[in-house]
Amino acid sequence: MTNRESLLIKFVHDAGWDDATRITVAGDASNRRYERLSRADGGTVILMDAPADKGEDVRPFIAIAEHLRSIGLSAPEILQRDTANGFLLIEDLGDDLFKQVIARDPSLELPLYEASVDVLTVLHAAPLPDLAPYDMATMTNFAARAYDWYLFGLTGLRNTPEQATFEQLMADLLTPVDAAPSVLIQRDYHAENLLWLPSREGAARVGLLDFQDAMRGHPAYDLVSSLQDARRDVTPSIEAAMIDRYLVQNPQDEDVFRAAYAILGLQRNLRIVGAFARLCIDLGKPRYIDLIPRVWEFVERNLAHPALAPIADHIRSTLPAPTADRLDLLRSKCAS
Repeated sequence: MTNRESLLIKFVHDAGWDDATRITVAGDASNRRYERLSRADGGTVILMDAPADKGEDVRPFIAIAEHLRSIGLSAPEILQRDTANGFLLIEDLGDDLFKQVIARDPSLELPLYEASVDVLTVLHAAPLPDLAPYDMATMTNFAARAYDWYLFGLTGLRNTPEQATFEQLMADLLTPVDAAPSVLIQRDYHAENLLWLPSREGAARVGLLDFQDAMRGHPAYDLVSSLQDARRDVTPSIEAAMIDRYLVQNPQDEDVFRAAYAILGLQRNLRIVGAFARLCIDLGKPRYIDLIPRVWEFVERNLAHPALAPIADHIRSTLPAPTADRLDLLRSKCAS
């Protein structure tokens, strides 16, 4: 038994759950893992195992969960904590992820996404906690990961003049976006981190997960995160209707908002292209390569917006589209 497993068993014992069975329910692209603890009487909780020695820190999760709950949203309640060792027992919100619920009953796609927009409206009207800014410099650096990892995987080249030009063009586009009023952005607000809780009311019908990397940023960011989803196809009609819904609930200059939505959509999806390439090349997780074509479609969709005209030709001429042979090349570079 490893020392960490011993610490985990002690944590579970001290929390009064040592009579429960443990089943792994999720692991993600980070070093966190999750188990469901189930008692014979049907009671369940979720155990989060986030080892600090691998760069994890449960304190941001606690802080954001408590903030979300304080404004009436359905983040898990923190039931037991060991921040030093990176263990939490949290409320079990179930398994009805949006992606799975919609797959079972496609007629629920519209009401679920409507509820997800309602969450953002509640969140964006709330006081903003003290968070690091997701600002122009940070966003530009993250978007450039498409060059650092995706292009690198295809060509072996990094820090090229073309990348430098991209970074300047991206920074220019993001500067006016950066100046808009900030809200809390969860940054991974999508159908595999949203749970359907139909027994609750209003925006609380959406269970929230994986928000520990929250920052302060533009109100369009989480909206585009949910509607341009790397892991499932959201119909264009749903995307358009949800943008309209958000604007009805949050009146503002629509042209400015839609331009920011496209710019942030480009930024986010380029970051994801780079992240998925890195997960393969650096961490040996080739399955993420299969998701790149969908993300690339979002890149092209956003480049079609007139606000992206200053950067569109440069991206199309310097970042090769993910053809089948190029994806195979990336897979061949995966760490073993």
